[in-house]
Amino acid sequence: MSVARFIADQRTNYAVPPALVCALLGVSEAWFYKWIKRADGPGAASGLFTDTDRRRDTVDRAVKVAFKQAKGLHGSPRLHADLREAGWQISEKTVAESMRRQGLVARVIKRRSGLTRQDRTAPKFPDLMRRDFSAPAPNCKWVGDITEIPTAEGKLYLATVIDLYSRRLLGAATSAHPDAELACAAIQMALTARGGKEAIRREDESDRVIFHTDRGSTYTATSFIRLCADLGIRQSMGRVGSCFDNAAAEAFFSSLEWEVLSRQEFDTRAQARAVVIDWAYGFYNHQRRHSAAGMMSPVNYEQSTAAPVPDAA
Repeated sequence: MSVARFIADQRTNYAVPPALVCALLGVSEAWFYKWIKRADGPGAASGLFTDTDRRRDTVDRAVKVAFKQAKGLHGSPRLHADLREAGWQISEKTVAESMRRQGLVARVIKRRSGLTRQDRTAPKFPDLMRRDFSAPAPNCKWVGDITEIPTAEGKLYLATVIDLYSRRLLGAATSAHPDAELACAAIQMALTARGGKEAIRREDESDRVIFHTDRGSTYTATSFIRLCADLGIRQSMGRVGSCFDNAAAEAFFSSLEWEVLSRQEFDTRAQARAVVIDWAYGFYNHQRRHSAAGMMSPVNYEQSTAAPVPDAA
């Protein structure tokens, strides 16, 4: 409660003269009556006595709407970008303060458990990425991984392919089995999304697309190695047990876990697939902002930069 409100309440509730209360509190009587004049203005009925009160209320309403539109998944940096895009002249600090006032808290990304099962007899591929997850253009660096989604019917496995240029999800294949066929399906989906084999294949081997994964047996299977070779894709692999060597792919699954899987349970694999694919190709690709993509969604970033895809062979 403000001092002025306290003085006003003494007059209203106990018939104590404002002059007496002002004197006891050591504040100016003129200041109190100036506050009364403001309190009779717009917003007084709802307790918004000053311009600052009214501005704060307007900001809080806008932040709450933006938070709801982002499904409660955006923190202050992303909400700030949302509001700026909507035409608001507002600082990230102001957005953060509004979120604190309203108790709006975005979910925190949590590291997930890996599924890597190494085949020690399989071919070994070098780490061409070396934790450099930046890319100058589309189809230079892709990353992928596999995760499991629990359902009452049994586990559903999801294999992904993500372009590091924009963090766009290119391939999202699902299956009841985490095998090489699943990984191949994800690569084929990515290929289709980028316009086919000729759109990504380059004559010079050093310029070919890098596909970085862990050293799991899924990615060292003969059928998967042959597919990558046929498409002109260079395989790259991080160390076993080091999630940081494939952090970009891990980040996608962490987001999936906290933004989708932790919020609901699935009866069937079909139900899980429908929800996950809708989130991935809908919200993630078209709405979720990424710091690596200039705080834009992957699709918007690619459209705004209109970066040329390297010439195909």
